[in-house]
Amino acid sequence: MLRPLHHLPYSRERTMTAAPLVSMTSISKTYGSINALRDVSFELRPGTVHALMGENGAGKSTLMKILAGVVHPTSGEIRRNGTPISFASPREALDAGISTVFQELSLLPNLTIAENLFLGREPRGRLGGVDKKLMERKATETLRQLDLDLDPRRLVGSLTIAERQFVEIGRGITADADVVILDEPTAALNAADVKILNRHILALKARGKGIVYISHRMEEIFRVCDTVSVLKDGRNVETVPIASVSPKQLIAMMVGRELSELFPPRATRRDPTVVLTLDGIRLTETSQPVNLKLHRGEIVALAGLEGQGQRELIRSTIGQHHPFAGAVEVKGQRIDLPVSKNSGVRHLQSLGVGFVPEDRKDEGLFLDLSVAHNVAIGLHGQRSGLNVAKGYRDKVAETIRSMAIKVASPAAAVGSLSGGNQQKAMFGRYLALGSDILLVEEPTRGVDVGAKAEMYRLLRDFTDRGGAALVLSRETLELIGLCDRLYVVHDKTIVGEMPAAGASEHAILEAALHRTDR
Repeated sequence: MLRPLHHLPYSRERTMTAAPLVSMTSISKTYGSINALRDVSFELRPGTVHALMGENGAGKSTLMKILAGVVHPTSGEIRRNGTPISFASPREALDAGISTVFQELSLLPNLTIAENLFLGREPRGRLGGVDKKLMERKATETLRQLDLDLDPRRLVGSLTIAERQFVEIGRGITADADVVILDEPTAALNAADVKILNRHILALKARGKGIVYISHRMEEIFRVCDTVSVLKDGRNVETVPIASVSPKQLIAMMVGRELSELFPPRATRRDPTVVLTLDGIRLTETSQPVNLKLHRGEIVALAGLEGQGQRELIRSTIGQHHPFAGAVEVKGQRIDLPVSKNSGVRHLQSLGVGFVPEDRKDEGLFLDLSVAHNVAIGLHGQRSGLNVAKGYRDKVAETIRSMAIKVASPAAAVGSLSGGNQQKAMFGRYLALGSDILLVEEPTRGVDVGAKAEMYRLLRDFTDRGGAALVLSRETLELIGLCDRLYVVHDKTIVGEMPAAGASEHAILEAALHRTDR
């Protein structure tokens, strides 16, 4: 459990001279003919936050899974406080003081929050049984310290993605460990939650803990980290103090080239054809109506502070949220809301509208099925069975080629792909289906900077060919750089509209917080 901050932060001199908590030397890992890691070395010192960066597939997660006892290295040496060690399991790593929060959440949805927080280290009563009351009391204290107002008896399966992420983080950072590995800890968190997490990271650092921080969010790396190590293609690139590099230099290390322009050019003019209209949608009985229009050939954002109704607006159109009133019009066809939760997605899909959810693993993809099945699943909605129809093979192959999905074979499980390639497969499903309108939640969640640039290009190519996209994202700069127009959402209604060119985070925040009644 996190304790109050009693110790002064480690000085830079003390940090640099202290013996490493962990040393990994000449680590290699091969899977058949594939070299996931080649002669990689890494050191973590006490009282530091050490960023580990690189594109998806660079080897970051594999290296940390070796440290966490999940994967065994093919060769190399690991030392803990100077002593050679080898972990046969994650439990052995945890017993050695190494706690890990992986990007792929490992919580059990059918257990309570308390049971997940203390799984494998449950407090015991005098007779040896699990002391549930004590466990729930400790869980309540942990949740309170993480500023989470959750009942510890609540099933994890009922939580939102962000809530589950925080419970996962809570389980990791409340373990009595000297080494804490955080793999994409903020991918599902809003700005307020990120501040809470950062506060706890700095408290751990001040107590002499070593934190490995894996993230693709550049602003977080420069805000909380002291040192950064970059991997590329399973090899070391460089390890440097974070203060000695710029974001541009760090990007160049990761992708192997200067990334001069992350976002493709915007549309030069707006097509007058309106393809999607939200007409008088009231998310609740007391909220103001929402009206917006999406034109052919443009990318439009729902911007604003987190949790103001952006997600509910998109999901109202497909039946995944039940609004109080309103309608949606798709290419002239009016649909009164609410629509059926069971048939809403399919009905919109029949009109050429594709929905790309934030949680691709639980809501978007069938991870155990092949890439081909996942791309063709929309086509299968018009027929029975799961076998890829012969007539679809060419379309699947063309989709994989045009979207540059990196996969050895269309028969490979989509769950085996990197985050960026999984995201492409989900987009590819709707392109194969011929969709010309996309509703997109978090288009680049959990993908690296190189894959982000690819996703931006794919979206812009889609709209340049006559498609249209309505997008929401927690990353305001992403919306500004990617989109043509921004609707600012606050308190479940639209309070402003502005062109993305020339927009700023300040202008969006000002529109959200200083609105006038209309």
